[in-house]
Formats: sequence, C-alpha cells, structure tokens
Amino acid sequence: MSILSASLGLTRYRIIEEVPRELLQEVPEKLRKFGFVDIDATADERSFGWTNIDDMLDMNWTQSPPEKAEFFAFALRLDTRRIPPAVLKKHTTIALNKELEHNKEQGKNFVSRDRKREIKEQVTLRLRARTLPIPAVFDIVWNPKANRLHLATTNAKVRALFEDHFALTFDLHLEPLTPFFMAMDILGEDAAPRLEHLDPTIFV
Repeated sequence: MSILSASLGLTRYRIIEEVPRELLQEVPEKLRKFGFVDIDATADERSFGWTNIDDMLDMNWTQSPPEKAEFFAFALRLDTRRIPPAVLKKHTTIALNKELEHNKEQGKNFVSRDRKREIKEQVTLRLRARTLPIPAVFDIVWNPKANRLHLATTNAKVRALFEDHFALTFDLHLEPLTPFFMAMDILGEDAAPRLEHLDPTIFV
C-alpha cells in the first residue's frame, strides 16, 4: 500500500536498540543485500524483500536512492503464487484418473496413498510454474532521529514478515507503538503497573 494514498492503515514502530551511526551509513547497501528476488521464471510459491519505494521493479535503487532528506524510504515487496483450490482439485483428479488407468493395465485397481501425495505435489508444482505471482508492495518510512518507523499496512501476517526481515537485515528489533507502549514512552516505564490495571471505557 502506498504511503501517499489518500487514506491508509499504518503500523507505527520504535527500534528497541540504540542505532549506531555506522549502521545508518550502511542502510542502502543492506537494503540491496536483502532485496527482493524475482520468481517469475521459477515455480517458487513466495518471495519477499526490499525494493525502491518509487519503483517496485527497482531492487538496486538505480531510479532514486532510499535516502529522502533525513528519512529512509523504501518498500517491502511480497510476491505470492496462488492456485485456486478448485483448479488444483480438478487437475489432481485428472492426474489420479490417468494413474488409475495405468495401474489397471498393470493389474492393480488402486493408487497408493504415497503415490496420491506425490501426484498432488507434482500437479501443484506444474500449476505454480504456469501461474504468475501476484505482487504486493508495502511502503516504509524510517525516521532515524526520532527512532520511529511507519509501515503502510495493519495486516498481521505482513507485519510479522516485515519485523522478521527488518531484524535479519539490520540486526535491530522493532516494538509496535500500540497505545499502551506509546503511553509508556511518554510516562516512562515506571508507569507500566498503573497502565496494566487501567479499565477500558465503553463509549457506546
């Protein structure tokens, strides 16, 4: 989701560790190292990695750099192949019927469980190779001075993927800025016991 959209869902984070100045200088290099790898010519089910916020096809940042004034702006690209269940069932059934006909010629009237599993895996791989991956892009803005990041999605699976890949790339760990943690950030960690015992207010 583009961070420049008229409306969008945002997840806010803070980096738990102190970020060394040397690491900030290495951000462009690390983004390229852990960048997105295209799977159009493969049968892989999924691929993800960093890409240019200005052009999702630019994994080397040749169009524009990730540095935007005092910010870093980049994107997480996730390509996924999805085979509709009905399509998989149809082609698996066709393959199983052919296997059964072949077995009958050999004097057997069944297909073993292991062979059924093998056929389904073969059909899945064949269909994946014929299916184009669907791309999704999620923009990220990192403010090093404020130690804050904004991810342009609230999807739980994408958030988990982003948090893990960010940790792998930069060896830094993120903490979502939920209302609880934002209150702790303002009031200090000493306020945690009081915040934990607050009762929600029902406005409806």
